Amino acid sequence: VQLQASGGGLVQAGGSLRLSCAASLRTFSTYVMGWFRQAPGKEREFVACIGPRGSTTFYSDSVKGRFTISRDNAKNAVYLQMNGLKLGDTAVYYCAAGLRCSVIVKNYDYWGQGTLVTVSS
Repeated sequence: VQLQASGGGLVQAGGSLRLSCAASLRTFSTYVMGWFRQAPGKEREFVACIGPRGSTTFYSDSVKGRFTISRDNAKNAVYLQMNGLKLGDTAVYYCAAGLRCSVIVKNYDYWGQGTLVTVSS
């Protein structure tokens, strides 16, 4: 099983980025997919999750209204559209797969390697 996150980079505050995560999961459409992030010196924190069919989403308060999670089950992919980026959004972003939408790291079974997002002033 492999999750490959991509799309990170350097962006100015107020800008946008779209992260992608390609999954090799055979039963991708049965998994909840989540995005987490980890800033230097901080614990990994929940960003967003999406249900297996894409009809249910949940966001952390810090990104609600700015970020949008989506998925394409035909492509075994999940996305995170990030708008209105702030300096505090700087982190390594990880995609994860699990059986339920959860803010808890240990509730996800599979993790990608992470992609770095750096927001500059």
